[in-house]
Amino acid sequence: MHKTKTLSYRHRVITDEDLVFIRNLIAEHPGASRRRLSEKLCEAWNWVQANGALRSMVCRGLMLMLHRQGLIELPPVRQVSRNPLVDRDQPGLVNVDEAPLQTSLAELGLLEVRQVRRTPEEALFNSLLERHHYLGYVQPVGEHLKYLVYAQDRPVACVAWCSAPRHLGSRDRHIGWSAQARLANIRLLAYNTRFLILPWVAVPHLASHILGRMARMLSTDWQRMYGHPIYFVETFVDPQRFRGTCYRAANWIVLGETTGRGKDAPTRQANRSIKQVLGYPLVKDFRQRLSKLDSPVELPVAA
Repeated sequence: MHKTKTLSYRHRVITDEDLVFIRNLIAEHPGASRRRLSEKLCEAWNWVQANGALRSMVCRGLMLMLHRQGLIELPPVRQVSRNPLVDRDQPGLVNVDEAPLQTSLAELGLLEVRQVRRTPEEALFNSLLERHHYLGYVQPVGEHLKYLVYAQDRPVACVAWCSAPRHLGSRDRHIGWSAQARLANIRLLAYNTRFLILPWVAVPHLASHILGRMARMLSTDWQRMYGHPIYFVETFVDPQRFRGTCYRAANWIVLGETTGRGKDAPTRQANRSIKQVLGYPLVKDFRQRLSKLDSPVELPVAA
């Protein structure tokens, strides 16, 4: 048996007993693929997401790490799957009515906010971001939701949310949680990665109004999709391009600035532009809820 040091993967400690269990699992299923073995290990360990889905992709990463270190022996790869994140095609063009829409918020009429991820309208969302957002469209990784906002039967805005960054100094100081609480509860935060008012739409106060609508519905939609609520939301604003006026008008607050280093930065030197960090709590007692350890999450009460 190999002499091992303390191993961990995605903050799960892998013991010698775990290694023995995995080796026996592989031996007991000689005809199983790597994918199937990871699913069986998830089932055995009850390694699931909040919505009950197996964490099979994470488990495959764990088993591959152990295989590369010589601690287990996986069966040969049966097929090389296309990586949808690396090889993803650019969003296709979806035509919409681009006639100027210039009016007041009151005269705009009823707004309809639709969560479009995993719906036929997702292609329209992707297309609009790719064509009209200065950062283009990038497929989110991990938990995420996509919203189209309609008025007068036309799309007027796109809003994208995804999992929050694990480490963000100004945010973490504002919440005041411990490292253990952050690790346990980071999933209860969401990051507004894209917000686009379509360029032919000129409606004063529309953006801040949409942010207010988002604050009232995001957590419920996240609970429906992923099995847990959201207690705090955040975003980055590039001060060289924007002032963040709509966020401030919607009562978001400036938490601080980024360090200008990405998560994989090799040094402590800034390697990208510094952004303002803005945040907004979806519940009044967000600090208490986010600082709890090993306690059930509570659904936010709509304002």
